Amino acid sequence: MMYSVPHNIQPTTPALLAPLQVDSRQLYFAMLDEGSGIVGQIDELSGSTSRSFLQEQLSIAAATHSDFPATMLSLPAVLCSAQDQVAQEYRHYLDERSAGSPRRYFGCRSHAMYFLRAVAPTKLVDGAWLYGLLQSWQDPRLTPLIRTYLEELGCGNLQQNHVLIYKRLLARYGCEKWQDGPTAHFTQGAVQLALAHHADEFLPELIGFNLGYEQLPLHLLITAYELNELNIDPYYFTLHVSIDNASTGHARLALQSLQDCTPRLGDAKEFYRRVGNGYRLNQVGMGTQQVIASFDLEQELLRVISDKAQTGAKLHSDYCLVGGRLLSEWLSSSAEMADLLKTLQSTGWIRRGESLEQSRFWHLLTDEQAPMFGVFDGYELQLLKDWILNDANKTPTINRFRIRATGSTIESSAAPQSDASIKQIIAHHANKAPRTGNCAEVDILFSQLTGVDTKAGAFAVLTGLLSPANHPTPAGLAATRLYADLFLNLS
Repeated sequence: MMYSVPHNIQPTTPALLAPLQVDSRQLYFAMLDEGSGIVGQIDELSGSTSRSFLQEQLSIAAATHSDFPATMLSLPAVLCSAQDQVAQEYRHYLDERSAGSPRRYFGCRSHAMYFLRAVAPTKLVDGAWLYGLLQSWQDPRLTPLIRTYLEELGCGNLQQNHVLIYKRLLARYGCEKWQDGPTAHFTQGAVQLALAHHADEFLPELIGFNLGYEQLPLHLLITAYELNELNIDPYYFTLHVSIDNASTGHARLALQSLQDCTPRLGDAKEFYRRVGNGYRLNQVGMGTQQVIASFDLEQELLRVISDKAQTGAKLHSDYCLVGGRLLSEWLSSSAEMADLLKTLQSTGWIRRGESLEQSRFWHLLTDEQAPMFGVFDGYELQLLKDWILNDANKTPTINRFRIRATGSTIESSAAPQSDASIKQIIAHHANKAPRTGNCAEVDILFSQLTGVDTKAGAFAVLTGLLSPANHPTPAGLAATRLYADLFLNLS
């Protein structure tokens, strides 16, 4: 279907919306689950809920101060000035660090790992807001946005898919348990998924959100720098410094898409107002600095131990005594955890401020054949380690990571133009598709494409597999590679 920009649609007045009965975490997982189907559609009830949620967040955004200019004529200069300001502030930050100032964001390694977990709901739907535009692939005004989405997906390259890069980052440092985080951690991700589900109605807001999201923020640069200091691979973050650049990257495509989609007929002023609200939508939920400021080492450790207590209270033998009390008694109530930590110190099980080898409790968790080996994941062990060592803003560790080459590439099929050649391109991808992971789904995908000889026919099969829930899968990667080849090379 050919897409027309709905710049005259007037969304329901936000002030009249009833309070939502579902929180952003529930909505986040509901939209991901609904998007896991091949068709990628949502049912009427969930669609209404996500639409109301999006309108509610837009009402919050509309009241938020931002640097978004009043007229589009001044927008390029304002964005350019903002980028210059970020560069100057980052230079100032580097000068401060060179002069001996401590890290600005992360007091210790577990603080940085806490951050990785906290922003995971957003990073694991990277680019999701653009998914809803795939149905409008015939509209040339949306080409920059669809191209951006395909590049967020790495054009189907396993090593360049942004969601998979972040999943590997979480797995590498034992930070995979992010799903039970506070509701506020899910607001931004839920906004992005809601935009994907309602792209047709909220195109101006989507364009504005994309424009704001693709600008280079100071916190991205500082985050990458300090992760690198703490021996945490910063590649996911440095990738976004380069791929989103304002000269040739996604920031430039974002501005181009706004200019292309601004209506020549109709109410351009209303369209731009809605773009501004979408731009401000980047500020709803917990931002990077709020997430970082929310970390308290001891309180986070107490939370982790309380979680362990729920399953461990009945698994300890009667001879496990700490401070004269059975460990099972200590673990029976989360309110006891602070006193348990104090007792572990007073009885010598934990010796804070000394080397880890001096703490018997640490050996219970980490020694070979230790009775509690594997009970704590990588993040939780780092929390305990930093707490025992009383580690905060100590001398940075040695940088072990190099900036890697970025960019998403795809093997072209020589871009033949006839419909007959579509079959050849599909056959080429079917033969070249890696048969790792769930090979059956990849085979099913190409069996569904048998006999397809038009781009429209191919996209009808492929689009659902490029959804935020599906694109990181083996079949989703194969579908993305084929979609990108057909879209980028046969446009």
